[in-house]
Amino acid sequence: MRLVGTVSRGIRCPIIRENDDLAKIVVDSVIEAAASEGFSLRDRDVVALTESIVARSQGNYASVEDIKEDVKAKFNGGTVGVIFPILSRNRFAICLRGIAMGVDKVVLMLSYPSDEVGNALLTYDQLDEAGVNPYSDVLSLEKYRELFGENKHEFTGVDYVAYYAQIIKDAGADVEIVFANQAKTILNYTDKVLTCDIHTRARTKRILKQAGASIVYGIDEILTSSINGSGFNEQYGLLGSNKSTENTIKLFPRKCKDLVLKIQEEFLKRTSKHIEVMVYGDGAFKDPQGKIWELADPVVSPGYTDGLIGTPNELKLKYLADNDFKNLSGEELKEAISKSIKAKNNNLVGSMASQGTTPRQLTDLIGSLCDLTSGSGDKGTPVVLVQGYFDNYTD
Repeated sequence: MRLVGTVSRGIRCPIIRENDDLAKIVVDSVIEAAASEGFSLRDRDVVALTESIVARSQGNYASVEDIKEDVKAKFNGGTVGVIFPILSRNRFAICLRGIAMGVDKVVLMLSYPSDEVGNALLTYDQLDEAGVNPYSDVLSLEKYRELFGENKHEFTGVDYVAYYAQIIKDAGADVEIVFANQAKTILNYTDKVLTCDIHTRARTKRILKQAGASIVYGIDEILTSSINGSGFNEQYGLLGSNKSTENTIKLFPRKCKDLVLKIQEEFLKRTSKHIEVMVYGDGAFKDPQGKIWELADPVVSPGYTDGLIGTPNELKLKYLADNDFKNLSGEELKEAISKSIKAKNNNLVGSMASQGTTPRQLTDLIGSLCDLTSGSGDKGTPVVLVQGYFDNYTD
């Protein structure tokens, strides 16, 4: 049997530009890396490419002017509540600028003590000391400053309350800031609402509409079609976008299924191997120090081949070793466990022998591995090759 299990390799590629043949570049890069490093491709290897290079090759960009025009058309100016945004210069600041340019006044409602993905304004200890109940209490900016003063983000050193307020003012809109965690609170200030949460957006929109809001959109409904020739994303709108320049954003990529199938077909032609392919964005994991949950994209993977559908179906080796075969050791134990793996059912849901295995989607698990492998800085490895992921102890 092989003595190495799962291996994850970052693959260096050329810098991707708009209209590049991404499928060819990815396949060339992986094959050249295999020749250079002396490894071979195998059936069911996974090649994953970051959403960034997909969007870049598609030219899927938009400007703050494009955002302004869409917001203006949907809300017709006036006072708009912008609620539950994440605290991020990269993810939201430019979007906020475009939004503010399209309205007369923004009532910015921030969740507290942290945003949806864990960026903290405050700590629970601070709330306890101040006697504040985040589930019911609504704080004005003045009350927030009186109780808590200036609070800079642990990692970025930015006071996002002041930073977002200044962005809105610089865009030419009036601003009022409120701190609350109940979506309906915003209706005390305006009945036109743009909700900016990511994974809870459907519930938030439902609550607002049922409570009598006159206009409700999610940030996933801004730039769902092209504005004056801009990029767009019909499924996610501004969700998953990132800062490109001081005036433009790169949107989440489109039509990823077509791309991954094309890459899979090209690998089959050139290597005779059936390679699974996926596009990945943020991994789904939480930082224990900053308490930040990484997943600011709407999904980990916006496109993948069919072999990546589903969840792992694995036995827990330590459970077998400690229970079913606790009196065995050495080769006898190895043989017994190997037989159990080979005889396992195709669906182990509810089995005691599978407890403790991770019941998450394959694309979420592999995408998280790839995000950690490629990083988000200057590694220059926007493609990741994962080998042996579908192996088990008997292979």
